Amino acid sequence: MEDKINRVAEMIAQSKKIVVFTGAGVSTESGIPDFRGPGGMWSKYDPDDFTIDKFLGSEETRKKLWHIFREGGLIGEAPPNAAHYAIAELEKTGKLSSIITQNVDNLHQKAGNNPELVYELHGNMQMIICLNCRSRYPLSLIREANLNDSAPVCKKCRGILKPDVIFFGEALPQDTLMKATKSAQECDLLIVVGSSLVVYPAAYMPLYAKRAGARIVIVNMGPTGLDEIADVLVSVPAGHAMTGIMKRLKEIKP
Repeated sequence: MEDKINRVAEMIAQSKKIVVFTGAGVSTESGIPDFRGPGGMWSKYDPDDFTIDKFLGSEETRKKLWHIFREGGLIGEAPPNAAHYAIAELEKTGKLSSIITQNVDNLHQKAGNNPELVYELHGNMQMIICLNCRSRYPLSLIREANLNDSAPVCKKCRGILKPDVIFFGEALPQDTLMKATKSAQECDLLIVVGSSLVVYPAAYMPLYAKRAGARIVIVNMGPTGLDEIADVLVSVPAGHAMTGIMKRLKEIKP
């Protein structure tokens, strides 16, 4: 494993445009359960309740989901972990083109990454959006709201408010998807951290990079859907791996 970490550090040193692609395996080390894993959201709640059609069509569904979001810990203040800080450190090298993430927890930004470099394919749970006038509010609005009588509505137009994340039945944000795709196609190294690479279209990103000639590193506990395209597979926890890679990178002479 030490040899693999050394090899990844050398690959970073040789690269000019790096993309980091992150999934739930990064956030689990901050205490945020994987949606699909043991103890995750889908072991406690019915995924069918999280469809955009149900959300839009029923006041009761909206009230129910806002209670779930508040009680389920998704609104909590989880801290960044070692993997997030290592990726923020990577940005300081000037080689990081973007972070493409499936996560909705805002932890890359909290760790110090430039928000403009973070492409959130599934949205950001720390924000709320009005589906009518598109006004955005901080999630703290829900902590202060009385959810007993009705679901919260927009202060400006009384429109339906929704967490600014992708529900089942919704398309990914096209502008973000296009920027992420372009970044993946232009990088010379793509590092997957903490994703099983089975959720599409997000998991196309490593494929786009590989087809454009980039080298691929996959850091994940357990097999992924794209292990066969990886130049290096690192099967240790994300924080341990990324911290070790950045430590080794600093030892490599320019």
